[in-house]
Amino acid sequence: MATIDIDDLRKEFEIDGGSLLTAVDDVDLTVEDGEFLVLVGPSGCGKTTTLRCVAGLEEVTDGAIRFDGEDVTDQRARDRDVAMVFQNYALYPHMNVRKNLGFGLKLSSKRSSAEIRERVEEVAEMLGITDLLGKRPRDLSGGQQQRVALGRAIIREPEVFLMDEPLSNLDAKLRSEMRTELQELQQDLDVTTMYVTHDQTEAMAMGDRIAIMNEGRLQQVGTAEEVYGDPTNEFVAKFIGSPSINLFTADVSDGTLHGPGDFTYVLDDPSWVAGRDRVRVGVRPEDIYLVESGGNAAEASVVEPMGNENFLYADFADSELTARIASELRPTPGETVRFDFEETALYLFDPETGDALKTKTAATDVSVSEHVPTEGESA
Repeated sequence: MATIDIDDLRKEFEIDGGSLLTAVDDVDLTVEDGEFLVLVGPSGCGKTTTLRCVAGLEEVTDGAIRFDGEDVTDQRARDRDVAMVFQNYALYPHMNVRKNLGFGLKLSSKRSSAEIRERVEEVAEMLGITDLLGKRPRDLSGGQQQRVALGRAIIREPEVFLMDEPLSNLDAKLRSEMRTELQELQQDLDVTTMYVTHDQTEAMAMGDRIAIMNEGRLQQVGTAEEVYGDPTNEFVAKFIGSPSINLFTADVSDGTLHGPGDFTYVLDDPSWVAGRDRVRVGVRPEDIYLVESGGNAAEASVVEPMGNENFLYADFADSELTARIASELRPTPGETVRFDFEETALYLFDPETGDALKTKTAATDVSVSEHVPTEGESA
């Protein structure tokens, strides 16, 4: 196990014409000993490049990478005690599972054939693939190939696991199952792990902490609860959460928000917008509830039944409003619905910088399942 310190990491690539593309821009990040940290962000945000720099597969332009205080920035990949699992599994097609698992040990250690064979058996039993040892990759399902790829990393007993979207080739059900298995496996092995994904749901479910990147820069690092309830900026608020947060611009006048169409919202605490004439407003779908009168109006367009709840999509001036509502509520397309939300659930952002001005008050969150309707509201 090891603590990973990434200090002012910068990675540039030369592109056509000799100009430089900055893929990773001054990233500072510490992964604690035994932690499962997930790097998440949209395609091209720099998360995989960061992981490859930690692995030693990319030469660092500037900055430093340390394992337990030892500078490994200029070390070759083979000299770093890391094991990497890729999206494409990278199994040797001409070798059976037994040989795929043991090949790395054969090359990198002085263990005897008997010791390697014993270790292969141990890892295969741990992953539930003992009955596959004689098969070749072409005879395996996607989930089985993924287990073999994990086993090849585990067998080396590295200080650090690096995983680059290892579940992206699996179907939804198997992906969910493997997610749970990966978490249990990492907890059992207690190995420091960096895991890259573009799937924010996967990140929220798996990470001890989540590091969110955009355009090469680190936006925020925190637990799932922290980045969801207290995002540092509008990008994080929009990227984390499904369905995505509702966002729109509002003018400010005497402590009242005036948004798209006839939207108005009187703030109980106008200090959030003091000295401002415009803000970006955010409300998460689960914090919106329907009312019979008052609130603000939108036109229902689509209702998606989810079983225990419905997703309501409504036209809201030039925007779309998304709400998670009770399963018994099914507005018809074209119907005018009125909605409201508590001020504690309101997010406010600077319209120029995107920085958060106000985030959700966790102690007094209100969701569709918790809100108690008052007179005039839809139950």
